[in-house]
Amino acid sequence: MKNIKDYNLDDLKEELKNLGEKPYRAEQIFKWLYDEKVRSFDEMTNLSKDLREKLEQEYTMCNFNILKKQQSKDGTIKYLFDVLDGNAIESVVMKYHHGNTLCVSSQIGCKMGCKFCASTGIAFIRNLTSGEIVEQIIAAEQDTGEKISNVVFMGIGEPLDNYDNVVKAIRIINNPKGLNIGARHISVSTSGLVPMIYKLAEENIQCTLSISLHATTNEKRSAMMPVNDAYPIEELLQACKDYIAKTNRRVSFEYALAKDNNDNLEDAKALVKLLKGMLCHVNLIPINKIENGKYDKSSNENIMKFRDYLNEHGIVATIRRELGSDIDAACGQLRRKSLNSQ
Repeated sequence: MKNIKDYNLDDLKEELKNLGEKPYRAEQIFKWLYDEKVRSFDEMTNLSKDLREKLEQEYTMCNFNILKKQQSKDGTIKYLFDVLDGNAIESVVMKYHHGNTLCVSSQIGCKMGCKFCASTGIAFIRNLTSGEIVEQIIAAEQDTGEKISNVVFMGIGEPLDNYDNVVKAIRIINNPKGLNIGARHISVSTSGLVPMIYKLAEENIQCTLSISLHATTNEKRSAMMPVNDAYPIEELLQACKDYIAKTNRRVSFEYALAKDNNDNLEDAKALVKLLKGMLCHVNLIPINKIENGKYDKSSNENIMKFRDYLNEHGIVATIRRELGSDIDAACGQLRRKSLNSQ
């Protein structure tokens, strides 16, 4: 059965024409799905009973069930969602003074094998559809009763490895008649799939591109992130420079600081040299210890010295606030789970 949330507004208009209905019905359905957030076609009361029955026969609404919900002492909420096929994914609501941010997953499992991420070594199952990505936002809003104002594609999976579905989801999220979240409030994080960075630059989407960099040499980065063997630092940074030139958007570089690995002054100096002159921002992340992980968190003193050195040498750098680490909801701690491994 087709998931009605997989369709953007134009595609849904075509679907309804094929059902013998007027295209304006698509806008009514969008309003029910994304404004009212109904959970059944029967609730779409300004549609005829005949149309509601047609929709019921042709489509599913893909309403996720919450298998588990954990709340951190800092207010962060982690959800384990049943994606209705025997698998489950995790999504995280983070509360800030400027609004609620949802960290969404884009795949069930991940192929990238980054050594500091809890998804490492867990088998890749499949891509999430655009509707399944969007449903994470709807389900979180329904449960909390609060608006999600920012979305970050930093959950389970590599977003640019599920390119078409992620871009389609962004367009639904951004659509004023969809979830109406501004593109500049949407961030897409990638481990560095260079061809897809060039493709994203052509989309004319004003979202933020976040690059998981984490090291300043190919040797060190490949040890942390196998994707670097395919797309080394030089190629990745050139793609970022071309992305900036094409979009005039600042790129954010994520740099997870691991003790005695990439957190010393020499690394900071090398990072300045790599990024000098780029329209960019560096997000320093205190690395989170994971089960069987080889990396330990850098000391607070080293983290602050690293940040200060970057700022003093013209690279804007901030330290990401740690949220949800007590419920394994912080950066790198999300895992793909099946229903029988909750």
